[in-house]
Amino acid sequence: MIYEKVKFVEGENFITIEEGDQLSEQEMKELIDQAAQDDSFRKVDHLTILLDDTFSTEREVQLQAHGFRRHDEVIFVSRDLRQLPEWTEVYEMKSLREIPKETFKDVWEKSMKGSLNASSYLNMDEQMQSVEKELGPSYIDTCNVAYEDGVPIGVVLPHIEPGTEDEGRIFYFGLVPEQRGKRKAEPLYKQGLMMLKDQFCASYSVGGTSVNNQPMQKVFAACGCVVTSRVKVYKRSRS
Repeated sequence: MIYEKVKFVEGENFITIEEGDQLSEQEMKELIDQAAQDDSFRKVDHLTILLDDTFSTEREVQLQAHGFRRHDEVIFVSRDLRQLPEWTEVYEMKSLREIPKETFKDVWEKSMKGSLNASSYLNMDEQMQSVEKELGPSYIDTCNVAYEDGVPIGVVLPHIEPGTEDEGRIFYFGLVPEQRGKRKAEPLYKQGLMMLKDQFCASYSVGGTSVNNQPMQKVFAACGCVVTSRVKVYKRSRS
């Protein structure tokens, strides 16, 4: 079945279909038709399909015909973590083992304000529920607030991608608005990569950001990340 060739990420009220880049043009056509007409997917508020830019524009027309709309275009990168430089840890990290969930949610929400990535269709409580559902009990180690001299400056959410043994990802990364433009993003992201390697035992990292987020693309480049693909993000929401 075509579903066996792709990956499904499920949250409280959404399903995202990923890793379709290895499908043939015909297989992607079948996937879109099946997913769009699948009754089980109609029960969720948001269905997302990631479409690699190697597919023809016909697949975009097909998605639009099924009620999908382009939400964003994302650049994916990869970073080998086995030979990371000895970067300096600049910030103090506190996970949910040390701080209340409400404190973390407050800093995370502030970090999302003014983001150059496409806005999320989830509210903060739904964001937390998605992290907990996708990662299970380990989410308490994933949710980290970064502090500088006791002041929260942003969040980093490193984790091992479910279904893999050593693929590291950062579920979310961001600075609160008043800390942006102060050259803090690069050292903070480097610290997140070190956490993936040392705390989560990842051998490589996969990341992504909107094509519109030039500052984050510069951070990726400064951290030695290599662009691996570009995908169009198509979403269909229940009215």
